[in-house]
Amino acid sequence: MSNKTYTVDEARQKLQNYCSYQERSHQEVQQKLAEMRMIPEAIDQIIGHLLEHNFLNEERFAKTYVSGKFRIKKWGRRRLTLELKKKGVGKFNINQALNEINDVEYIETFNALAEKRITYIKEINKLKKKKKLEDYLLYRGWESHLVYEKVNHLIK
Repeated sequence: MSNKTYTVDEARQKLQNYCSYQERSHQEVQQKLAEMRMIPEAIDQIIGHLLEHNFLNEERFAKTYVSGKFRIKKWGRRRLTLELKKKGVGKFNINQALNEINDVEYIETFNALAEKRITYIKEINKLKKKKKLEDYLLYRGWESHLVYEKVNHLIK
């Protein structure tokens, strides 16, 4: 880490670029400012500026995050909720973002993921095979009732 010090204007400009590059959570911005060794008053002032000029928007961040992780990493609602909570996103914004996921697309994605994954599991023992598929889907944050129902359907 460098020992460079920043003026409030330099830090504000740097954070505008940081937020313009990709959506950020309030926590990430606060952490970045702390790493730049800004004093609390400056941090509050800069975050206020970023919010006022729409560089920082928690609702937009949550929706973008959910959309990306669901489509690219195929995460379920439980994992998405957990990861957003870790990033300090509020319950209201988490729920708003999760509501953006189409229920039909959600189930289709889940089914496709489970059916694709089972082709990679080379286990012969049925119980071990079930366990491997369950663990994989649960780790990705899919709801347990969906997981157990699908696993029992795929492995008889």
